[in-house]
Amino acid sequence: SVTLWNAGKRQRKQKAKKPDGSLCPVSSTPVLRSCSWWGNCFLLPLVMLSYLPCEAWGTTFKIAIVGPWACDPMYSKALPDLAAQLAMSRINKDPDLNKGYWYDYTLINEDCSSSKALARFAELEGYGSALLGPANPGYCTAAALLAKNWNKGILSWACLKADMDEGMYSTFLRPLPLSSRVLFSVLRFFRWAHVGIITAENDMWEATGHELAASLRALGLPVGVVVTMEMNKEGPRRALKTIRETDRVRVVIMCMHSVLIGGEEQYQLLTTALDMRMIDRGYIFIPYDTLLYSLPYKNVNYPILTNDTKLRRAYDGVLTITMDQGEQNFYEVSPFFGTIYNMLYYTAKAAEQSRVASGGRWVSGDTLVKNDGGFEFNGFNQRISAGTDGEGMQARYAVLDSDGSGSSLHRTHALEASHTYGKYGGLKYLGKSIHFAGASPSTDSNCWFSPYVPSCGDVFNCIILCCQGDWVWLKKCPCGDSVSEISDSTQAVFIQVRENLQVHCTRGSLEDLLNNEEMRLDWMFKSSLLLDLIRGMKYLHNRGIIHGRLKSRNCVVDGRFVLKVTDYGFSEIINCQNIILEDTTPEDQFWTAPEILRDPKLKKMGMFAADVYSFSIIMQEVISRCAPFCMLDMPPEEIIDKVRSPPPLCRPTVSVDEAPLEVIQIMKQAWSEEPDKRPTFEEIFRQFKNVNKGKKTNIIDSMLRMLEQYSSNLEDLIRERTEELEVERQKTDALLAQMLPKSVALALKTGKPVKPEHFSDVTLYFSDIVGFTTISALSEPIEVVDLLNDLYILFDGIIAIHDVYKVETIGDAYMVASGVPNRNGNRHAAEMANMSLDILHCIGTFQMRHMPDVKVKIRIGLHSGPVVAGVVGLKMPRYCLFGDTVNTASRMESTGLPYRIHVNQSTVDVLNSLKLGYKIDGRGRTELKGKGVEETYWLVGRDGFNKPLPVPPDLTPGASNHGINLDEIPMDRRQKFLDRQKKMGN
Repeated sequence: SVTLWNAGKRQRKQKAKKPDGSLCPVSSTPVLRSCSWWGNCFLLPLVMLSYLPCEAWGTTFKIAIVGPWACDPMYSKALPDLAAQLAMSRINKDPDLNKGYWYDYTLINEDCSSSKALARFAELEGYGSALLGPANPGYCTAAALLAKNWNKGILSWACLKADMDEGMYSTFLRPLPLSSRVLFSVLRFFRWAHVGIITAENDMWEATGHELAASLRALGLPVGVVVTMEMNKEGPRRALKTIRETDRVRVVIMCMHSVLIGGEEQYQLLTTALDMRMIDRGYIFIPYDTLLYSLPYKNVNYPILTNDTKLRRAYDGVLTITMDQGEQNFYEVSPFFGTIYNMLYYTAKAAEQSRVASGGRWVSGDTLVKNDGGFEFNGFNQRISAGTDGEGMQARYAVLDSDGSGSSLHRTHALEASHTYGKYGGLKYLGKSIHFAGASPSTDSNCWFSPYVPSCGDVFNCIILCCQGDWVWLKKCPCGDSVSEISDSTQAVFIQVRENLQVHCTRGSLEDLLNNEEMRLDWMFKSSLLLDLIRGMKYLHNRGIIHGRLKSRNCVVDGRFVLKVTDYGFSEIINCQNIILEDTTPEDQFWTAPEILRDPKLKKMGMFAADVYSFSIIMQEVISRCAPFCMLDMPPEEIIDKVRSPPPLCRPTVSVDEAPLEVIQIMKQAWSEEPDKRPTFEEIFRQFKNVNKGKKTNIIDSMLRMLEQYSSNLEDLIRERTEELEVERQKTDALLAQMLPKSVALALKTGKPVKPEHFSDVTLYFSDIVGFTTISALSEPIEVVDLLNDLYILFDGIIAIHDVYKVETIGDAYMVASGVPNRNGNRHAAEMANMSLDILHCIGTFQMRHMPDVKVKIRIGLHSGPVVAGVVGLKMPRYCLFGDTVNTASRMESTGLPYRIHVNQSTVDVLNSLKLGYKIDGRGRTELKGKGVEETYWLVGRDGFNKPLPVPPDLTPGASNHGINLDEIPMDRRQKFLDRQKKMGN
C-alpha cells in the first residue's frame, strides 16, 4: 500500500488532541490514509504522531485578521472578508507558497473602545497561527506583548512605536511601512519640522494622534500640539485656533477618515480652515489615513470635490501622501481592501520563507520575525517587497496634490519602497510642482532631520543674554556643535547687542499678528506698528548696526501692541564665527534687496540700504495684510528671478485705497532699484510723521475707536448673517418644493399631519421606453444612467410650462398628474394632452449620447378619473397617488404602441367637451389586463399644433420585437447583444 499525506486540500474542521488529551488550537488536522491498489482506504493509527508537538502535525496556517470591521463604517466598507478570500485563493494557488501550509483566515471584530478591544484581544490566543492587527494604536504595544507571551507572530499596521522591531517585542513584524517614517521622509524633503496634529473624537483616532506624535518626536521632529476636534458646531474652529496659536506650526496632520472616502470630520475641519483663512495663508493639511492604503488618482474624479465648491477650494491646502496605485484603479469599495490583500500575502510569504529556513519546522512567532526578507511579489496594485533588515513590508508611495479648481488629484513626487524607512534616499520630483493655495510654509534647518542624514549637527546651541527670571526667545544657532569657542570679534558683537536687550513679546511676530483674522486692524493701528518699526530701525542704524535679516517674522509685538525689532546682530555673529548658512528658499528671499540677490557676498557685509528695502516689503505686508508679493500670480522662484534681473521691475502691487497716498509713495521710494535713491530711516521717520500731520498715533485711542465701531459692525454682521440665513432657507424651500407639493411641504415643516385627500377629476400620464431592456443590454451602466438623465431633464423642462405635477420616475417609467395636488376644474385632460404632444414632438429628435443612430421610442398612456393622494413614510417621505385610475393609466401605457399617445374613453370625453380641436383616432377594442375589453383611442394632434411628430412604426400589440432596429446598432454592440441572446436561448 501507499501512505499519503492528505495536505493539499482543506481539512475537516475538527480539533486535534495533544498527548495529554487537551485540544490543540490548530483548526484542522491532517489525516494519514493507507490505500490498497484496488482503491479501498482505511485509517491508520496515529501512534507516532502523538509524540510530535501539536504544531508539527497541523498544516493549516490560519491568520486572525483583527480590525474594527463592525463598529467603524470606513473599515467595514473595505470588505475584509472578500479581500481575505481573494488573497487566500491566490496564495493557495501560488506554487511558491503551497508546498508547506494551506493558508486560511478568520475575521475578528475589534471594538472601537480601546479598553474593550484589549480585553477581547487577550482571548485570541487560539484563534490563529498569526495575528494581523489590531487597528488601534492605543493598545498595540500591549497586544504585541501578549503575542510574545503566546509566541505567535503579530503584524500590525497601527503600532507606531519607532523601535518595535527591537528585543522587547520579539514576535512583531510590520505588514506596512511605518507611517511616521514615511511622513518623516516627506517632511524632511520639504524641510517642514514643526507640525501639529488634529484627531477625530474617538478612541482609535485619538490614540493614533498621540502615538504618531510620540513616534515623530522619537525621530527628532518637534510636534507642537495634539488636539482632539470635538464634533459639535464650534469643535473644528477651536481645534484650528489651537493650531494657529502654536508657535511655528504650519503643517497639520489630520488623524481621521479622509473626506474623499466619506469622512465627515475632515470635511468640517477643512471647510472651517477655509473660513478661517488658514488655507490661503500657507497652512498645509496632510491626511493620515491615506498612508495606510492606495488612494486612486489616475482618471478619477471625486464627486464630492465636483459638487462642493467650498470643499474643492479647501482641498487646495491638502497634500496627500498615499501608497502608489500602480496601474490599477479600484474605487468601488474602500481602498483599504487592497491593503488587507497585500498584508495577507506578505504574511504568507514571510511564513513560507521562515518555514523553509527552519528546515520545515512549525513557524512560531519568533521564527516568523526572523525571516530574511528580500522577497518580492505582485501586490494588489503594485510590486511589493520585504526589507532585509527587519523593516517589514515595503511599498512605493506618492505625493498627490490638487489645484483647487478640479475634482481630481495628480502626482507631484514619488517615494520609492526602499526609501520609506528613512535611512537614505527621499522624494523624487516628477515634474509637476505643488500648487500652494497661499504662501508655502517656512522651511526649517536640516538639523531637525539629522537622525539618519549627516548634517550640521544634533546639538542646538542657543545664545542666551538675559537676567535671571526673564522670559526669552531662544534662537537656534545653525551648526552649533561645530563652535568650540567664541572669538573676540563675536564677543564684541555680544557686548554691542547686550545694550539693546528686550523682554519676551507675548503676541508673537508681526507675521502672526497679520495672519490672525480675529484681530481687526484699522489704518491707525497699522501706522502705529509701522512707526514703531521705523523708530527701531532708525535707532539701530544711528548706532551703526545693520540688521541684514529684516522680515515680518523677526518683528515681534508685546502685550501692549508695541512692535520691536529682533534678530539684529545675528548675521554678524554667524560671520564672526565663520559659520556658513545653507541656501534659503525663494519664500525666505522675498525681503532680500535685489543687489544682494545679484551678489550674495554683499550679504556678509550687510548694507543699510538693503534694510530699507526689507522695510518696504514689510510695509506691503502691513498695508495689504497678506504675504509678500501675494497679489502676483506666479511661483516664488519666478518672483525672485524677476526681482534679481530687471527689467521689467518686479514689485508688489498695492491699491491706493488701502493706505494714504503719501505712505504708498514712501514704500515705493524704499524699494527703489538703485540703493542710493532709497531714503534713510531718518528721512522715512520725518516723512511718516508728516503723513499723520503731527497727530499722535496712540494705539490705545485706536483700540477705543475700534470698540466704538464694534457695536455698529456687529449690527451689520447680524444683518448679513440674517440675509445669508434667509437665502439658505429659500434654497431649502425650493429643494423641498421639487420633492413634494408646496402645500404638503409647508405642512410637514410646521409639524402638521398630512391627511390623505380625495380628488374627483384628474388625468394621469404614464410613459416608458420601448425596448429599454435591450438598450440596457447593449449599454454600460453609466451609459444607461446618462440616457435616463438626459431624457428626464428634457421631460422636466416640458412639464414646467404645463399645469401638471411630476409624481415619480421608476427606471424608465415616467408618471405625471394634472388636477392634483392643485385642482384645475376640467382643464386637467387638456393640460396632459398638450404636455403629451410636446413630449412626443421632442422625443422624435432625441439622441442617445452613446448610440446616436438608435431611435428612442416611447409609449404614452392617459386616463382620467378620481384618485386619493397622501404622503407615505417618515424617512424620505413620498407623495403617492392611489386608486383604480392609476392602474388603468398604467395599462393604457403598457398596451400602447411606440410613438403613440394611447387614451381612454374617460379622457376622450373630457377633451371633446372642451371643444379645443383635439384630433383623436379610434383604435378599436383593446384588452386591458384586469379591466376586460374597452374602446380606446389615439391622440394624434390638435388644431394649431404644428410641431412635427414622429411617425409610429407599423407594429401590432403582443408581437415579438426588441423595440429598436438592430440594423441601427453599431456592429460591436450588436454582436455582443446577439451573443448574449444566444446564451440565453433566445
